[in-house]
Amino acid sequence: MPKTSSRKPPPAKPGRYTPPKPKTAKRSPLWVPCAMFSTLGCGMLVILGNYLELLPGGQARNGYLFLGLGLLVAGFVLSTQLR
Repeated sequence: MPKTSSRKPPPAKPGRYTPPKPKTAKRSPLWVPCAMFSTLGCGMLVILGNYLELLPGGQARNGYLFLGLGLLVAGFVLSTQLR
């Protein structure tokens, strides 16, 4: 009787080459996500407070709207620095 091999065939190779991850992957400092979420949250609160007339002045003002939009833009800029 001939011996049959019980070895498994080699696994199929994937179609694309995936380079290995570098050993020194860059990470963001802790202040980047903290500042990003803070500016996004504050921008939302300023815009919401402006339209609900909760901010000083009693009525909706363009200055508060621009401040809130500026904070949102700053949050989005910081999100591009997050790794």
